[in-house]
Amino acid sequence: MARGCDANSYTSSRAQLGGGASRERILSPPVRRCVRKAMWRGSACAGFLALAVGCVFLLEPELPGSALRSLWSSLRLGPVSPGPLSPEGRLAAAWDALIVQPARRWRRVAVGVNACVDVVISGVKLLQALGLSPRSGRDHAVLHSRSDLEEAFVYFMGKGAAAERFFSDKETFHDIAQTASEFPGAQHYVGGNAALIGQRFAANTDLKVLLCGPIGPKLHELLDDNVFVPPESLQEVDEFHLILEYLAGEEWGPFKAPHANRFIFSHDLSNGAMNMLEVFVSSLEEFQPDLVVLSGLHMMEGQSKELQRKRLLEVVTSISDIPTGIPIHLELASMTNRELMSSIVHQVFPAVTSLGLNEQELLFLSQSASGPHASLSSWDGIPDVGMVSDILFWILKEHGRSKSRSSDLTRIHFHTLVYHILATVDGHWANQLAAVAAGARVAGTQACATETIDASRVSLRAPQEFMTSHSEPGSKIVLNPNKPVVEWHREGVTFHFTPVLVCKDPIRTVGLGDAISAEGLFYSEAHPH
Repeated sequence: MARGCDANSYTSSRAQLGGGASRERILSPPVRRCVRKAMWRGSACAGFLALAVGCVFLLEPELPGSALRSLWSSLRLGPVSPGPLSPEGRLAAAWDALIVQPARRWRRVAVGVNACVDVVISGVKLLQALGLSPRSGRDHAVLHSRSDLEEAFVYFMGKGAAAERFFSDKETFHDIAQTASEFPGAQHYVGGNAALIGQRFAANTDLKVLLCGPIGPKLHELLDDNVFVPPESLQEVDEFHLILEYLAGEEWGPFKAPHANRFIFSHDLSNGAMNMLEVFVSSLEEFQPDLVVLSGLHMMEGQSKELQRKRLLEVVTSISDIPTGIPIHLELASMTNRELMSSIVHQVFPAVTSLGLNEQELLFLSQSASGPHASLSSWDGIPDVGMVSDILFWILKEHGRSKSRSSDLTRIHFHTLVYHILATVDGHWANQLAAVAAGARVAGTQACATETIDASRVSLRAPQEFMTSHSEPGSKIVLNPNKPVVEWHREGVTFHFTPVLVCKDPIRTVGLGDAISAEGLFYSEAHPH
């Protein structure tokens, strides 16, 4: 009986693997016979090819990888037809085709005013190191003790929701911060919405970026070289924020996280008082930006009501000093003070051009200012697209620009884990289809820490079909990965919706919302009015 492709047919000869050897010379005679047989069987080609290469792996395990790749290339008798792309792959390819630069691009962007150093650490591991154990989850508007921290953390971990809280006790916070900073695996990053947005813009080397905020030595060291910091923004000590991350499915006692997310807390007085606001506005005259991004209003929650009211009026006055015609984007963040949020809606919204916010902030905003679906205590899983659309429409209709209102607000970028919506008042913005797609794309790449979307590492979790409204009949939309951006209109407001490709194993969740808003703005074009 003829000898087959078995281990006994191989005699090792390393001398045959010399640099000048051909592919035939580096194989033993029995293996060459096996390979040639595979090549002659045209109808069973694929099976024999797999068998031949398998023989090589089995019989000549030390064969160089380059030789194996060359062998496989020579054995292929024709092009291999790829299988159908996954929905994730088709969606990513469709985004790439849709994301185009606006006709008129930003040249200089000024960003302020909250900045800090983020200490990123496993929330469960830190709380265990502090000697805490999971009991009952409970939200606290302000954290006063380690017990409050433990209860608030597990409350939001159980929901898989992001949250940010002020820690009132300075000494206790510094003790926790020191433990976190020295904990094995703790990482230090640029933090604060303004600094993170500035960093994202600075990735575009042809864009000049000004950043104002309380910037200490560690933060200054971490910032991109393309970020310009006015000398008046520099201070001797950094502000630290603790970012307690948790993974999807992570458990602590009876609590299990449905999504990967984070819980943020700090004792940050510089950002809380928005100390750099006046420095920021005074720097604009020399810098001459064509886009201004403002954030940090949520940090005022740690201040007294009297200081909040006083500072908010000063914010509005400062914004009014910015030359007319320069768009102003306001980035919101997690809040618990309804009175402060209501004041921001009524006083600040009319003075800005654009908003960026997530599902927690959107619902809290509606609850604070008596908007649609305000009776809903929290989102039940994925935020309903129709309800989100209703609230966005209400914000622009009640607090945005119209013929009878002097408000400047004409754009809202909403982002949640599985989809994004850009809502704009007609006639004021262009390239929003590309902008919403770019914002969603960067969510997938940054979470997975990849330069492009890796379809094998992300999943499409957006609703396959949805209604565009719950307060009126609306339209039914069926999701098509080949056409991932859906557009609809409602009384002078245009909506652009796209799914997000959610990273299955996220590397880092902090700053995603800021990167999303920055990327969406980068691809946006504002019409001068």
